[in-house]
Formats: sequence, C-alpha cells, structure tokens
Amino acid sequence: MQNHNLINPQQSVSDTQFGQSYETAYQDFQWATAAKTLLGERAESNRFNQFSVCIARHAKASPTKTALLWHGKDNVREAYTFSALEAHALKFAQALKKLGIEKGDRVFIYMERIPEVFFSTFGILRAGAIVGPLFSAFGPEAILDRLQDSQAKAIVISSTLLPRLNAVRQLLPDLEHVIVVNRNPESNDKLKNKEYCYNALVEAESATEAGLPEITADCSSVMHYTSGTTAKPKGVLHRHQAVIAQAETSRMVLDLRPETDIYWCTADPGWVTGTSYGMFGPWALGCTMLVYEGGFDASKWYELIAFYKVSVWYTAPTAIRMLMKAGDNLPKQFDLSTLRHLCSVGEPLNPEAILWGKAILGRVFHDTWWQTETGSMHICNYPVMPVKPGSMGKPFPGTEAAILSDDWHSLGAGEEGHLAIKPLSPSMFKAYWQKEALTQSRFKNGWYITGDRARRDDDGYYWFVGRADDVINTAGHLVGPFEVENALVEHPAVAEAGVIGKPDKDRLEIIKAFVSLKVGYTPSEELAGEIKQFVRKRLSAHAYPRELSFVENLPKTRSGKIMRRLLKARELGLPEGDLSTLED
Repeated sequence: MQNHNLINPQQSVSDTQFGQSYETAYQDFQWATAAKTLLGERAESNRFNQFSVCIARHAKASPTKTALLWHGKDNVREAYTFSALEAHALKFAQALKKLGIEKGDRVFIYMERIPEVFFSTFGILRAGAIVGPLFSAFGPEAILDRLQDSQAKAIVISSTLLPRLNAVRQLLPDLEHVIVVNRNPESNDKLKNKEYCYNALVEAESATEAGLPEITADCSSVMHYTSGTTAKPKGVLHRHQAVIAQAETSRMVLDLRPETDIYWCTADPGWVTGTSYGMFGPWALGCTMLVYEGGFDASKWYELIAFYKVSVWYTAPTAIRMLMKAGDNLPKQFDLSTLRHLCSVGEPLNPEAILWGKAILGRVFHDTWWQTETGSMHICNYPVMPVKPGSMGKPFPGTEAAILSDDWHSLGAGEEGHLAIKPLSPSMFKAYWQKEALTQSRFKNGWYITGDRARRDDDGYYWFVGRADDVINTAGHLVGPFEVENALVEHPAVAEAGVIGKPDKDRLEIIKAFVSLKVGYTPSEELAGEIKQFVRKRLSAHAYPRELSFVENLPKTRSGKIMRRLLKARELGLPEGDLSTLED
C-alpha cells in the first residue's frame, strides 16, 4: 500500500524562493511576468538567447563569480568563472564560424563529463547552430542513427571516443567537420582529413561576438534524441526561449539561491536534465554548479557533497535506491549538514526512497515530473507544500494539467486516464525533427498528450500510473506497473523491481515481476512466494505478481529509467529494438 501520509515542508514559506503559498503562486503566476523579472525589457523584444542569459550577462555583472566546479574521475579539480566560460564559448563560436557552420546547422557533442562539454555547448548556441547532446556510452550504431537523421554537419568528440565514430563515418556524407578534444597533451594521436584539434581551433580565435549572427528567443537551440517503444530514436527540437521556464522552475522548484548555493545535478549532459538543469536553468540564475566526471559510487558521492558543501542536490530514483542499497551507516561517515533541499527526476520516485531520505539524510526528496518534450518541470513537489510519498505533486504555476478519457475529455478526481498538459510553457518543444505528422499526433483538443497515464486526487495531487503502453490489463483490471513496483520495494529484501504484463490465455495478461535483492538476501522459491504474498496483502488479488524472477540488475537507461519494454521483449523472445540508451 502506498504511504499517503503528508510529510510537512522542511522550510517556511518565507524561507524559499517561492515566496508565498502554492495556491497563491499558482493563481497569480504569468509567464510574461516571469520573463520580465529575469530579463527586463529584452523579454518583450525576444532579443535574448541561452548564451546571453546563462553566460554573458553574468560575465558582465559578476565576472569573478565561480560558475563551474569540475571534479575529474582521477580527482583533478578545476574551477571556471562566468567570464572564463564566456571566453571559451565565444572563441569556439568564432572557430565554428570560420569552419563554415551557419545558423541552424546541427553540431553534436560526444564527450565524457568534461569542461569542454560546457564550453562547446554555449559556443554552438552562440554561433546559431543547434546543439545535439549525445551520451558518452553510445556505440557506433546509436551515433549513426542520430547523425544520419539530423544530417549533422559537425561533431565535437573526445579523442577516446573517436574510434566509435570512425566505425560508421563512411556512412555520414553530411558530416563535414570532426573536432577532437584531447585532454592528454602527451598524446601523439594524428588527426586525419576533416579532423581538427579543438584546442588549436580555440587558441587561434578571440573572445568576441563580432561577426556572429543575432540569435533570438524563437531560434532553434537544442535537439535531444529520445527513444520510445519504436526502434528508431526521434529528435526533439527546442528553442532558446525555453530558458525562461528552466530558470523559473530552478528558482521555485529547486529553490536555488545564487548568492549562497552550491548545486549538484548528477544527470549526464547527454540527457535533457543534464542540459535543462545541469546548465541552462541554474546558470540563468547565476548559480555555482558542481560537475563530477565519474559514475555512481555511493561513498564518492557522499564525499563530494561534504567536500564541496553541496546545498541543493538533483538526482535520479535509481541513484537514490543504490544509495539505499549501500546501507544506512555509510552517510553517517560524512558531514552532509550543508544539504538543505533534495529533488529527484527521471522516473517516479518510490515512497520508500522518500521516507529513507527523511530518516537517514534528514531531508525529503521532492519528486519532479517532466519530459524531454516539455523541456522543463511541469508537475512537482515544492518546498512550501506537504509531500505525499509516491505522488508526482501539483502542476507548476503557469501549467494547466488534466486527466483525459480515451476520447480526450476531462475526467474527475480519482479517475485514471491520459495525463495531458496545455502547451503554455516557453520550454514546450518546437517539433519532432522532420516528423510533422508525429508532432501533430501528440496534440488533441488543445492538449499535449504526454503518453503517461495518471490520476488526480481530491487534494489536487497527481499520481503516476504508468506509460500508456506499460499499463497491464489482467482479467479486465487495469494495473499500473509503478503501483506494484512500489509495493515490491517495501519488502525488506527488495532493492529494485520492474513489472510487466505477460500474455495469459485465461486472464489476458498476468503480472510478472523482476526483482533485484539487497545485500544479504539469497534468491529462493520460498522468498519469491513470500514477496508475492507481501504484495497481495498490500494491493489486491488481481494486482500482485503471479510470476517473479530474481535478477542481478534491471535494465535501465542512462537516465535511470527501468526499461520495461526490454524486460518484456526478453521474457517473450521479441526483438529488443533500440538499445542505444541502455546503461553500461
């Protein structure tokens, strides 16, 4: 059974960036006012872009303020001010111009989490090109799909990843320039035709905007590729104006305070959270951010929080569950007293993780819901509002949400249906790249149809049920996998769980669970039976898993989402489809 008990806010209204109650903020909010507060008169003329908002204006107003604290996986530390970021980005923009990169050209970034990711992102944006972020874990086929589909003209790539590109390069006739970043000055790698040394290009330029094109709010900015249930990924195109929503949600949801906060977003820059909230939103406010090059390590993460005195932390449910798996005693070895606000993103956050954060870290994780297509947070839990563990929260001010029936009419409280959003936010995507019919199919009766199923309770809180294509029909009962997974992870032996519907001749589908156990527990038929009955008592006779398999790990995307479609494909012996977003 989900824990619906309210957890009171950790901070008073006057102690947050909200500045007032949720109800008052929602009633009074206007996007035009938010834009003018952030940008002044430039908001009305649309003469702004993500480079000018996030970098240039802070470089002018606070040139010595630290923007980026970078911690390498080998413990090398580097720090960059806003003026340093501006200089790096402008030099790269000038280099791109000299190479012939024009407004609207697609330039991809394929690197580990190193400072050059941030330099090149804002350099590409200032040059007027469209940034295409890529996961550093992508293999040759994933790179080929995205560069081919977008007709990318250039790519900025780490020398360590160059062999993966070379494996498919002959199939990319539109790719004119390969810009290689090598952080090892002792390397003697020789560049081939159409390959350029990043450092050499940048060092030859001046940090000036002279000759660069004018970039306004409605210009295209970033294109993230997402992959759903189909085999081919699709490009989600955004505009510079998205920074308004990214900044406002960073202020009101993440509660960022530029004067004092050290902020850490653990998302990879190849994922939309790594740009929207690992670059644009926080830097639009002028915050100092920590970036860690390495992957997940519970002890290392706690060490980083303590060393850098992190105060606001934005991470993923998978990471939180892995921290839980590492034990309750580990965090006691570190001074985590600077943490004041915690948020989660990527997939719904299980109630157990929220209760664990409160008990062990002394802070509640605030879940946030949004999508690659929405570009910024849309339904959230706020520091001024009580948290219902397991709930998505309430719509962000300036957002209108609804639960719709199959014929696209609004449903009442307690009814399950399609989660829909009015496309009011400046961050709503412009289009799927060269897929007009698909773009139009996502809008019905003035609503953007998210593809998620949810319900709204009497208090206005939204509850995630599952992706529309994940919902299980068992004997005529519709069961959301998230509800079953929540019940499973409440069992003391279960670390993580994934649930699918498996075809059944009598019930149409039965619920099958895949379970990863905590340290100290051993798979057995007895334990499987105990876990199934545990769930049955908490839910109902039709909503418990009739089959259960133990697995070492669940397949997840690099952004932390459990790949239920992959669990189902493997269980039924079906084609696995696109695996480019599968984590290592």
